[in-house]
Amino acid sequence: MARKPNILFLMPDQQRADMLGSYGDPSARTEATDWLASEGLQFENCFCQAPLCMPSRASMLSERYVRDHGVFQNVARVHDTVPTFAQALQGAGYHTAQIGKTHFYTHLPWPGGHMNDQADILHRYGFAETHETAGKEASLRVDSLYTDYLSKHGLLDAYRTYLASRNKHVLEDNPEMEAAKAWNADPLPLPPHAHQDVWLGDYAADWVRRYDRAEPFFLQVCFAGPHDPWDAPEEALAEYGDPEITMPGSLEPPEIPQGGPLSTFLRVLTDYCDTDTMTSEAIRKARRAYQANSMMIDQSIGKIIDALRETGELDNTWIVYVSDHGEMMGEHRMVKKMVFYDPSVRVPLIIRPPGGTKPRKVEDIVELSDVSATFRAIAGADLPSSQFQSLLPAFEGESVAKEVAISEAYGVAMFRTATHKLVVYEDTGEPMQFFDLEADPLEDRNLVLSGGAEEDIERMMARYVRPFLAIRPLRPTRGIIERGSMAKNTFFLPDDVFVR
Repeated sequence: MARKPNILFLMPDQQRADMLGSYGDPSARTEATDWLASEGLQFENCFCQAPLCMPSRASMLSERYVRDHGVFQNVARVHDTVPTFAQALQGAGYHTAQIGKTHFYTHLPWPGGHMNDQADILHRYGFAETHETAGKEASLRVDSLYTDYLSKHGLLDAYRTYLASRNKHVLEDNPEMEAAKAWNADPLPLPPHAHQDVWLGDYAADWVRRYDRAEPFFLQVCFAGPHDPWDAPEEALAEYGDPEITMPGSLEPPEIPQGGPLSTFLRVLTDYCDTDTMTSEAIRKARRAYQANSMMIDQSIGKIIDALRETGELDNTWIVYVSDHGEMMGEHRMVKKMVFYDPSVRVPLIIRPPGGTKPRKVEDIVELSDVSATFRAIAGADLPSSQFQSLLPAFEGESVAKEVAISEAYGVAMFRTATHKLVVYEDTGEPMQFFDLEADPLEDRNLVLSGGAEEDIERMMARYVRPFLAIRPLRPTRGIIERGSMAKNTFFLPDDVFVR
């Protein structure tokens, strides 16, 4: 019997879809990703289950929506009793391995220690082999194989000094320091080989070359970037060059009402983004650094693909490229994510089958966690608790379109169709934002505030929102709207959960 195909899962952190070359950005330098798109299917309308790392990744792991797994912000983790796609792959005979940042559990305010000491968490989730690193912010305090590499080369202190200079929480006594502004893009003062995403590509390529087990592999490679801080070293910036940077479609700040949940939500997040001090030049500089970091990740992906070629495994490997969420990168004078504008919730998704296929762009609305169901379909693995669908029928020309994509974080939910978007406060079902995407594709006019779309809003409330919110959510902590800040705290459930 022929061996089942391998699966290589490539996931950058916070990669915005339309800033890749294959998605149309002429300032991108993404040759490897463009090559994947030239031999696979590129999904144009894939939306994440949360515009935030941990909730999004928890949904992928468990194949459940955020309200059903309880990780609604970067706190808590999926309970060990919840079935996962990785466990299902193990049961189907795959050797499951992980390299890089999983962020399936909280790395901060973890007081320190080494990521290797937490391997049992990933083993319980279904990863037989783990080589885990922390993200950029967490690496300030948390050790890993990557910080071991920096220490070996005498670069760890310089790296952590840089991270501290860019961290709002570290510099909270002096928040006006420009280095800590959310839009700052000062380069990393280390040589390129010491950048985490370069190190990770070399490490993963070596893993592919050394793999000699009889079982097919599922290898998950998760990069730390291009998540902020946008830390491309000077050498990478020079290699990237000075092309004309594609700028945001809209620099209009969000409309913030005088009161209510939307007011609290947007005031906290625009403050966190330093919207009031964000100039066009700052946005241009951040975008150049972001693109240079994306280039470095793309080069690492190229190394991993080359390793598959060298070992003869390329034509027996499915390659899936996706991001956990997007990045505002100056749209509406915001950076990072956490809001429900398309740049924050729309993610790139490219799937290349073994041997490649005729390239095609799929316009259907799909969801990020459909990727996990697709892994299982490739492996012939079942997960009865899954709330998502395989995308393999798209390779036969069949539709995989959904009427609506749903994304949640902080007790806020987005319902996105091909033509409209409704954002609601989950605790009350109160509409917060409504956009007519045909008339207003840049999402400048919130029709909840201006009026005139009451019938359309009620139609979406009845068809999508009320049925989805009918079951009480798992929500173990207070969120932004309840606390009025980015701070996190202990156990919380609202006293009265209802939907109007």
